[in-house]
Amino acid sequence: MNFYFLTLFPQMIENYVSESIIKRAIENGIIGVKTLNIRDYSQNKHKKVDDYPYGGGAGMVMTPQPIYSAYEAVLEGEGIRNPHVVYLSPKGKTFDQDMAKRLSQKEDIIFLCGHYEGVDQRIIDSIVTEEISIGDYVLTGGELPALVVMDATARMIPGVLGEQESFMDESFMEGLLEYPHYTRPQEFMGMKVPDVLLSGNHKNIDEWRKEQSYAITRERRPELLKKGLK
Repeated sequence: MNFYFLTLFPQMIENYVSESIIKRAIENGIIGVKTLNIRDYSQNKHKKVDDYPYGGGAGMVMTPQPIYSAYEAVLEGEGIRNPHVVYLSPKGKTFDQDMAKRLSQKEDIIFLCGHYEGVDQRIIDSIVTEEISIGDYVLTGGELPALVVMDATARMIPGVLGEQESFMDESFMEGLLEYPHYTRPQEFMGMKVPDVLLSGNHKNIDEWRKEQSYAITRERRPELLKKGLK
């Protein structure tokens, strides 16, 4: 699976993917990550990538030509025919675990990282497959949300994590928040590890974990329980 980032700040992406689990997945050939600097594709002699919005208003808008040229460069350079193009935008559908699982089935995903007041609507209409938001707030650019979506999606790809089962008990995988975790020492600052986790009885441990997941979800995210009942 390959991830491509159309961005004005490629180093933000490259710094992130050069560490930890994602770095190992790239080195093992499980995923590929490539960045393209939109500014490099500007035909403006000053490499300008933004302009004033028609109709007036505050801020600037990213112009279509550099973005489209960068998009074409991915298709031509990588031999891609049917990429899934994601534009990160507060107007998009809110990202969740189900979306991550769906995206993990794609072969090639292109992230369009906007800046300023956004991108020319004609780019969205012509190349974007879907718009995605990571929450009801506004960031200074699309790089951080693109990395969030990539990270959550990559974790679903077999081989990215050390053990295939390691993500199965995580929050949201079964519509519930994850149960608490404990490790050594058995007692820390007067707080002890629950006895059931020391019992060696895996049936009781599984039941305790399910009870904890349900209780935490009911307390913190009750809407997830309602969603699961539909």
